[in-house]
Amino acid sequence: MNRRTRPRNRTGTRTRTRGALAAMAATLLLGACAQNTAPAPPAPAPSAASPLPATAPTPQGLLLTADFEADTVTFVDPERGAVASVTVGRAPYGLAVGTDGRAWVATAEGVAVVDTRTRVRLALIPYRTATGPATDGEYRGGGMGIALSPDGAHAYAGVNVPGTGGVLEVLDTAKSEVTAVVPVGRRPFDVDVSPDGAEVYVTGHDSFDVTAVSAGELRPRRIEVAPYGTEGGLASWLKPHYAVVRPSDGKLLLPFEGERLAVVDPRTGQTRIEPMTADTHQHGAAVMPDGRLLVVGTGAVRPGDGRGPSLTVRSPDGAERVYPLQGPHEDVAVSRDGRTAYVTGGYTRDGYWNGITVVDLDTGATRRLAAGARPLGIAVL
Repeated sequence: MNRRTRPRNRTGTRTRTRGALAAMAATLLLGACAQNTAPAPPAPAPSAASPLPATAPTPQGLLLTADFEADTVTFVDPERGAVASVTVGRAPYGLAVGTDGRAWVATAEGVAVVDTRTRVRLALIPYRTATGPATDGEYRGGGMGIALSPDGAHAYAGVNVPGTGGVLEVLDTAKSEVTAVVPVGRRPFDVDVSPDGAEVYVTGHDSFDVTAVSAGELRPRRIEVAPYGTEGGLASWLKPHYAVVRPSDGKLLLPFEGERLAVVDPRTGQTRIEPMTADTHQHGAAVMPDGRLLVVGTGAVRPGDGRGPSLTVRSPDGAERVYPLQGPHEDVAVSRDGRTAYVTGGYTRDGYWNGITVVDLDTGATRRLAAGARPLGIAVL
């Protein structure tokens, strides 16, 4: 996303002039996320955790991260740090773990399948869609968001095709092959599935939308999600990043700028806006079974234009606690007991760091673990 001037109107909500928009659209990279102007905080010291023996089974409760800079996934002890890694493919982004212990990892080259119990890559399934050479960086082609159907029968990978619309590639998990391709929005940051598995939701970052895809007929339906409007086009940075499906009613929750939460009814395509309080550019999100929403804030666009990095914990009634973080982060997962959040330091723009921040959700106390190389996606095993 790109920087923009954000003067406040009388209600405190940020707005943007047409002149500022035109000027910045001419000078900024298309579709980029906010540049972090502050120097990145130092990474924590390397972990003292002992590596897992190659033949030892993976203990439960470890974390798994997708290492965007290292072509690996890393297994992380939440107390001691990294204990093992597995090579999966170029620039892994998102990952999803099934009840059978297999992780499905979206890389620039294809979807990697990893047995998390034995820490072995089982397959690398190429995409059907041509995405250009496998490269690194924010705009690289290939897989981004990924999700599994509730029954584990299908994996759904959002694939970025540079310069044009993205696609959703549907994988048969038993056969480990792509069985269908569906057109979706541009740069599919995130993929989610309805609780009953009937629909798949693909968040198109550069097209201001969510594409709802029926899991049976694979028919796409575009829902615009643009609480600030779409005036900036590709040069705007007021775009959706990650979504979650609310457990209580199946509606989609998409946070924007620590100011607005878009609540989308995928059945009708209608969007309701609720206020948020963090005042920070927002990326990753997770939802807990009790309905609490966790949202990662990456920091102000520029000094004085918003607050710093944070983790927002939002209750179903809309009450929020905002916990400060040190440095930008990207995505978040929650421990099985619901008491701890794990926030990846990878970040899709400058300012990332190689680790995870562990957040006590009762007190907001934080500690940092060295883990992987620019970790983005994360799951609790």
